[in-house]
Amino acid sequence: MNFPRKVTIGDITVRDGFQHEEKFIPTEAKLWLAEQLILCGFKNIEVTNFGNPVGMPQCKDADILMKNLRESKKISHLIDSVTLTCVTIREKAIERAIQARYEGFGPDRILLMVSTSESHHYKNSGLPLSDYWKMAEKYIKKANDAGIKVNGTVSTIWGCPIEGPTEMSKAIDFTKRWFDIGASDVEHADHDGSASPDRIYKYFSMLLDKFQKPDKHIVHFHTTRGWGLANVLAALQAGMTNYESSIGGIGGQPANFVDGIPVAGTGEYYYIDPSITGLVPTEDLVVMCDEMGIETNLDIDKILETGRLVEKIVGRKLRSECIRTGRIPKSLKEKKKAFLN
Repeated sequence: MNFPRKVTIGDITVRDGFQHEEKFIPTEAKLWLAEQLILCGFKNIEVTNFGNPVGMPQCKDADILMKNLRESKKISHLIDSVTLTCVTIREKAIERAIQARYEGFGPDRILLMVSTSESHHYKNSGLPLSDYWKMAEKYIKKANDAGIKVNGTVSTIWGCPIEGPTEMSKAIDFTKRWFDIGASDVEHADHDGSASPDRIYKYFSMLLDKFQKPDKHIVHFHTTRGWGLANVLAALQAGMTNYESSIGGIGGQPANFVDGIPVAGTGEYYYIDPSITGLVPTEDLVVMCDEMGIETNLDIDKILETGRLVEKIVGRKLRSECIRTGRIPKSLKEKKKAFLN
């Protein structure tokens, strides 16, 4: 089997991970985690969503969180080498990000999103796909003029929780369209865990036949059905080198119930049990890569330590196996030390 020698992993816990939580995560905890992730060596962090906080109160602290992160003394020596991303699905969110950039605390990169499923796309954005593409083309230029890079995400590549099966080739066409209108990179997302490893390999093989530059493409998997790391393995085999994950595997559809109050979110949850959603756990991903001899340039021990504390922040056991099992010892001495601890 042929795998890349090194990969880039971005962590999106602070935004995507926490957005699914039904209790508000304190701003101080979000800031602490963002700082720790940067100290772990992550160069790509997704921080918050600049959309309307009425529907997504978990991100009501977007401005103050970004300001505090930019001003943090703990990571002041590293912040210039880190790309901070904020989600901006619609026009007002993009304008807010641009204004924040001019004021000195805004993102380095924003994220816009389309789905190959018209129903899923409309539920997420409130616009038909044809109108969204026109909006995106206009606002990508505005963002670029302000010094902000733009990620174009393609979702429902392997299936839609509303419509069911989708055609994978449509996502290849959407990817080209993102690049044609000025996106700097494209995220390929299995947002609900619909993808199986064989179709993952088929899709990313098709993608690299078309585009040849894996560094311009980000792999985003959920592990709703337990296939997350198997899908990572399939993507690695296809040649993909750029991944996203979250601490403890938390995240998913925005919460529609926060601190005891029903909120809009993106409507009803796709599953009766909202706790089954989640991304590939960062801890398990980095340990697996390490065992496979794939370089991540991350402090794995610190990531595991951070994961244990994130469990305390959210108040429950999370999906990561490696924060309990630890890394695999490389020697008998390490094994003895791990046993004593």
